[in-house]
Amino acid sequence: MKTTTHQLVDETIKPGGHWSGVVPKGAILRLTDLEGRQAVDFLCYNAKDPSDRYCAADTMKISGQLFVGKGTKLYSDMGNVLFTVTDDTCGRHDTIGGCCSKESNFVRYGVKEGPNCRDNFLRALSKFGLGKKDIVANLNFFMYVPVTPEGGMAIVDGHSKPGDYVDLRAEMDVLVALSNCPQMNNPANDYNPTPIRVEVRSKGRPA
Repeated sequence: MKTTTHQLVDETIKPGGHWSGVVPKGAILRLTDLEGRQAVDFLCYNAKDPSDRYCAADTMKISGQLFVGKGTKLYSDMGNVLFTVTDDTCGRHDTIGGCCSKESNFVRYGVKEGPNCRDNFLRALSKFGLGKKDIVANLNFFMYVPVTPEGGMAIVDGHSKPGDYVDLRAEMDVLVALSNCPQMNNPANDYNPTPIRVEVRSKGRPA
């Protein structure tokens, strides 16, 4: 018997755009970096109880790794697994750099206005009744933030190539919000934001 696969979502997100939706338990969320070196800021929540949300610290402590890759489980702050990374052609994703905001852009670069991931998160979450208090330290797919032995860190050129992707299996119904990062003041996007592809695939009953 052959198991059928249903394509639930297939969208191209423009540079600086955002996306949000619920990924059903067992479905695969695929994020594809279409042109390479494009950071994707990512948050996720228990869809049935959004107060149970992604916890960067617990994800790092339990995995014993600063970076996310194939096999990593994304934990909530209540100890629940939200997603498992089942495939990954890039191999290293950031857990510590956080998202850009108009406030941090001004402090770091002297830029007073402009698109940013924090505002994108607010737009993406608003349709689910969530807001500022629901934004926590986020994950950044395809972004590289190395840490030196002395504890230094910096956002540097990403490793992702055109067509690189990451697959995440939902371990419960998961609410996802993402920002296709518009940052142009550091190398997170190679100073040139580009589109990404978002897919959600669900396996059906054996045919």
